[in-house]
This record gives sequence, C-alpha cells and structure tokens, in this order.
Amino acid sequence: MMKRLVAVAVACATIVMLGVLAFSEPGESSAEVRLTRQLDGSMVLAERGGDAPVLDVYEDFDCPVCKEMHAKVDPTIQRLARAGKVKVVFHAVTIFRDEPMRSNSVRAAAAARCVPEASWLAFRDELYAIQPAPHGVASGFTVEELVQAARKAGAQVDACVRGQSYADSHLAETAKVRLEGTPTLLLDGKLLGNEAFDPEALERAITGGGGVTV
Repeated sequence: MMKRLVAVAVACATIVMLGVLAFSEPGESSAEVRLTRQLDGSMVLAERGGDAPVLDVYEDFDCPVCKEMHAKVDPTIQRLARAGKVKVVFHAVTIFRDEPMRSNSVRAAAAARCVPEASWLAFRDELYAIQPAPHGVASGFTVEELVQAARKAGAQVDACVRGQSYADSHLAETAKVRLEGTPTLLLDGKLLGNEAFDPEALERAITGGGGVTV
C-alpha cells in the first residue's frame, strides 16, 4: 500500500512539473511562467512574480481581423511572455450585435471558459482555425464543433460546452468592457496601432525599442 501511495505521489508531482514546463522554453526564462484563469474569465500568461509590462489582448473569436492578428503576432506574444518580457492578459469578448456573428461569438467564448488552463491556448488556436466564413453570413461554432475542438486541444468538457454553462457570465463581463472594435491591444494601458499586426514592431514596443503608436 505504501509503495502505491509513493508511486501516485511521484506521478502527481510529475504532472504538476509538466504543467509548469509547458509554458517554459529552454534558454528563455528560468522563472515559472504560467497560464491562469481570472475570476472574470480572462487568461493571464506571465512569469509568476514578474513585473513585466502588461499587454491586454481583447479579441472576439468570430472576428476575422482578430484571426489575422492571431496568425501574425501570436507566436511573438507567447514567446515574449515565456521569456518573462511581457504579461499577457487575453480577454474574450463579444463585440458583434448582429446575427449570426453574435451567437457564434458567444458560443465560442462560453466554450473557452469550459476549457482548463492546460488546453486553453491550443483551444484558442482551434477556434480561429474553424472560424465561421464568410463573415456576417455563416453560422458556425456549433456546440458539437466546439466539443470536437476542445477534445482536439486535449480537453474533455463536453457537458459544459453543450450546456453553454458560461454564456451568461461571458455576456455579463463583456457588458463591462467599452471597446470600439476588435482586436484591441493595450500596452500598459496605451492603445497600440499598427504594431498589433507587425511582430517586429510589436516586440520593439513591448521591449522599449520603439515606443508606442496610439
């Protein structure tokens, strides 16, 4: 019995360590970098205890321009976060009022809240990969599509996704946010312009090499 308990403890410790290492890359930062969910549903990717500048990313998963930004600069954003050079706060919002975009957005964002931290970034990639098109016409992000996307990202959250358990919470938090559109990136509270789509310019803005365009 004692041997079994020891084996279980070792296995759990290994899982915890893998969860930490998943957000660290050799040669970048020796500190602990984690992805954590906040009470409002936002996701924070940052070095624990670090004092890096804060990059707030407001995105609507049904927004084609958000998908474009994701493709262009997300690798840079994540690399800088893992290096401890920036604290990234991902905010999923619903910016659209018209259908089918609004319902598409709500279903996707509610599903994202179901997905645990360890699978969330991969699920975000899957959402952009299956974004409904053409925009403004296509209905998509069905609950079954979202269930499969979550499974592909490594999360078994079928009941939560199908029940849209977090739809109301998502809409309540979205109502608190005042945005002109998405994507919106704020660096230490300052609105970014074209840097949001240029990985080199964004890195310069974050690391202090080129200032911020408002």
